[in-house]
Amino acid sequence: MYASMIVPITMLAVIICGLIKKQPIFTLFAEGAKDGLHTMYSIAPSLIALITAIGMVKASGVLDLFTSMLKPMTDYFGIPEQVTPLFFLKPISGSGSLAILNSIIKENGANSLVTKIASVMTGSTETTFYCIAVYYGAVKINKTGCTIPCALIGDFIGMMTSIILTSSFG
Repeated sequence: MYASMIVPITMLAVIICGLIKKQPIFTLFAEGAKDGLHTMYSIAPSLIALITAIGMVKASGVLDLFTSMLKPMTDYFGIPEQVTPLFFLKPISGSGSLAILNSIIKENGANSLVTKIASVMTGSTETTFYCIAVYYGAVKINKTGCTIPCALIGDFIGMMTSIILTSSFG
């Protein structure tokens, strides 16, 4: 019940603060919306390229190819085969990785170790390329420097830690 009241209460608080400070509330709102549209326009090319790349990866079967190529290594380290696609897709696409998680849950059940590993992995990693496309695109930064390698290392550590901890305590 309280959760449904957060947005209206926040909006009311903003309006009250604006009235107390004697600010032109609607004008400021319109300017903020205009800035939001400019931001959306500036990041659209990056998002379109990213969405196109995700579609190509899914349709081409590259994900299945990488998964099968890594099978000997993942078997050696005890990584469930079903979570291997998350290694590749989670840094690129949140919705794609949630679709994989959903299929893992349907195939293995909600309480299986594979589902627990995939759930923790999905929650402890980031959609790195999406975030970089949105945030760097919004402020017009073209050179990412060490951002991508460092973020991917963080994702890898999150994935490995989710496998180790979930397998140990799950």
